Amino acid sequence: MTDATVPAVLAELAALEDPKARAVNERHGDDHGVNLSRLRAVAKSLGTNHELALELWASDDTAARLVAILVSRPKAFDEAELDAMLREARAPKVRDWLVNYVVKKSPHAEALRLRWLGDADPHVAAAGWALTADDVAKRPELVDLDALLDTLEAQMKDAPAATQWEMNTCLAMIGIHHPDRRARAIDIGERLEVLKDYPTPPNCTSPFAPIWIGEMVRRQG
Repeated sequence: MTDATVPAVLAELAALEDPKARAVNERHGDDHGVNLSRLRAVAKSLGTNHELALELWASDDTAARLVAILVSRPKAFDEAELDAMLREARAPKVRDWLVNYVVKKSPHAEALRLRWLGDADPHVAAAGWALTADDVAKRPELVDLDALLDTLEAQMKDAPAATQWEMNTCLAMIGIHHPDRRARAIDIGERLEVLKDYPTPPNCTSPFAPIWIGEMVRRQG
């Protein structure tokens, strides 16, 4: 796109609005109607443009914020900016992309992980647990696995839904990636029964930690 301005991007996104996509997205709490493949194509046409990203984010439009995440420079945000952005984000997809596409690539990821864990806002705490699950799998030297298991055992059952989902992911990552803690992770999952009855489509793995762990370990051979 040659005319890389906020009004031009908003106009292009508005032209891509699809009522069927909106209906599907709204069932998941996302208030926009743009097919994500088409949204990614808009972002690709813009290229990396951090200043535009800041302006798109400030528009408070969900589709524009998703584009903003894709065209931003993750390392250009400071810790306070990322903290404020997460707390401002309303839509689940915006929070998810912000954590996975920006925060995880930021030099402030570990500071934010520690800052967000235990936050009173369940969505902020969920982001902290998502970053912790990532550390468990990729940078275990940054975390105390036994202390995490203690916390999960004590708090996951009664955690708010958003936080509970990411805590459960963390439990599964411990069981999948750390054989010496696998039995305890499975035992905690079996006793707490978090997401045991979660509806799972055919050919998909259940998020119930004992099943999830068992399936991923089986695939590892």
